[in-house]
Amino acid sequence: MLSVDESLSEKDAVGIGRKGTINSPQLLKAPFWTVDTLFFLTPESETSLLFIYSLCQIIPWKKFDESTGVPSLSKNTIEKIKILIPDKNEQSKIGMLFEHTNNLIAANQRQQNKPWKDHPP
Repeated sequence: MLSVDESLSEKDAVGIGRKGTINSPQLLKAPFWTVDTLFFLTPESETSLLFIYSLCQIIPWKKFDESTGVPSLSKNTIEKIKILIPDKNEQSKIGMLFEHTNNLIAANQRQQNKPWKDHPP
């Protein structure tokens, strides 16, 4: 790939590594560009992006690794993963719960990484 003049998607999505970091899904804010080592999922209108992201966080991606070297996934493998999708209202609640939990974990990690002078024992 030498250059591109259009984004890959105008919708927010969830990125899943195709090679390498297959077990670390990321939220992708549109517009975004990607290379051939990343798959991305865009939700249908009745599906919550945060719910899809939450699901992607708990799928044991390394279990689906197809390589003998660098961790790898294929589109066929991803399409075979069966998931249950509740109604939109329930998806929103689940997605917000996971987002809130992830934010609390991140805040706790930032707090733990502060120098001791800011936090006496």
